[in-house]
Amino acid sequence: MNVEAYMNKLGQKAREASRVVARADTGLKNKALLAMAEALDASRSALAKANEKDLENGKANGLDAAMLDRLALKPATIDTMIEGLKQVAALPDPIGGITDMNYRPSGIQIGKMRVPLGVIGIIYESRPNVTVEAASLCLKSGNATILRGGSEAIHSNQAVADCIRQGLEAAGLPLEAVQVVETTDRAAVGKLITMPEYVDVIVPRGGKGLIERVSKEARVPVIKHLDGVCHVYIDAQADVVKAENIALNAKTHRYGTCNTMETLLVHESIAETILRDLADRYVAAGVELRGCDKSRKLAPVMIAASVDDWSTEYLAPVLSVKVVSGLEEAIEHINQYGSHHTDAIVTENYSLARRFLREVDSSSVMVNASTRFADGFEYGLGAEIGISTDKIHARGPVGLEGLTSQKYVVLGDGQIRK
Repeated sequence: MNVEAYMNKLGQKAREASRVVARADTGLKNKALLAMAEALDASRSALAKANEKDLENGKANGLDAAMLDRLALKPATIDTMIEGLKQVAALPDPIGGITDMNYRPSGIQIGKMRVPLGVIGIIYESRPNVTVEAASLCLKSGNATILRGGSEAIHSNQAVADCIRQGLEAAGLPLEAVQVVETTDRAAVGKLITMPEYVDVIVPRGGKGLIERVSKEARVPVIKHLDGVCHVYIDAQADVVKAENIALNAKTHRYGTCNTMETLLVHESIAETILRDLADRYVAAGVELRGCDKSRKLAPVMIAASVDDWSTEYLAPVLSVKVVSGLEEAIEHINQYGSHHTDAIVTENYSLARRFLREVDSSSVMVNASTRFADGFEYGLGAEIGISTDKIHARGPVGLEGLTSQKYVVLGDGQIRK
């Protein structure tokens, strides 16, 4: 295959389709989304067979447990994909909405209209459910998309893509509105991120190496996050039962996700009360603990943490633990070693909670809740295109609005400038 010619062809078709999708009405887009959901439900057997091929190949190629977990299309995963499509269909259509209208002294009215970005290129690893999430959000927000999944999920992604095509066809929308790259050649990524004539923005979802490469080489804007080094800080005035439940869920609910807690911070005045029991419960769940000197004195089961542990995204049953003197040290630690993704405080003191919300520089900051809630589905976005730790354009879970821009609109009645 001539990869450059192939990618140029995809880009040309995507640009043409983007113009059709941009003017498609809400009912037509929703019809396509609901038809995709029906196709997924009817294709469970085909999806499972395709996914099994990828899982077998993954095991043979030595993929680790975290990657295999992301790759698996379990029945519950398919249920979530279907529900996500229905949620996106039920969401208000942002396109064409006009806000902030106001009169100027000249008599003209000025406002802003929400519009699509155009063509969105999405590069991702493992999770075939991303194919549906990305397609649904891009379509509802009036964009065309080119999806390049990892080679480890090629069979699964092709099976999902077939369901997406069925949905587009049912609504009479161009099949090129959602295109899944069929080649596993890595040169396809290099081409996708360097053709601004066809692609308006790139969203990389995957490991640090992929995101660093895309950020370095892309010639189009990138919406990204590098790491998910998330924290839970248990304050001196935390409810002990609440704190233990949150800390356990934030780490053990799933290990291979970017919103999983990687460092637990505990106030020194409550550490003796809570840390031994928490350590026992983590060990029972199979979690390796790496602690500071104070933590290890209270829970000798921990091994010594290194400086590198504080900034490591494990994506595995490993947790670093540190006892801190109070809120200020916790915030300082998070802002120094964290990745600006998601951080939580557990406390019954809402003055301290408000300080934590203001001063922690992350895309999601939580009070008395597990970091595992930081995703588009839980935030009511229906799905997410990714979680951005950038500060420009979009931050946090990127849903429909994050895939749009705004343009000024001016309404007049014959006014001329004097």
